[in-house]
Amino acid sequence: MTKVKHAPSSLKRKKRTLKAMKGARGAVSKLLKTAKEAARKALVYNYSSRKKKKGDFRSLWITRITAACKEEGVSYSKFISGLKKSKIELNRKVLADLAATDNKAFKTLVKKSKV
Repeated sequence: MTKVKHAPSSLKRKKRTLKAMKGARGAVSKLLKTAKEAARKALVYNYSSRKKKKGDFRSLWITRITAACKEEGVSYSKFISGLKKSKIELNRKVLADLAATDNKAFKTLVKKSKV
């Protein structure tokens, strides 16, 4: 039996792959083989970047908390250590939000962490 090159199912699959790579530069949006490779790689990056995003946000929160701590004259590590000793369980996201929006509440946390 001969090989069918232009069956509706294979054309549909090709169309779907090329549509996914629409807007890419060069041959990636035109040639099927390179489009498949790029689409596969894009999915890999997509997965790993979703994981990386969490670490990026954590480092952003730490930077914000550090800046607010410097204004109060205490280091970040001493502040976090003091919070743990005084058994205040606030995550870094909440602490960064307090540092950015509610400066008064953050100052009270700094005072409690020094005790």
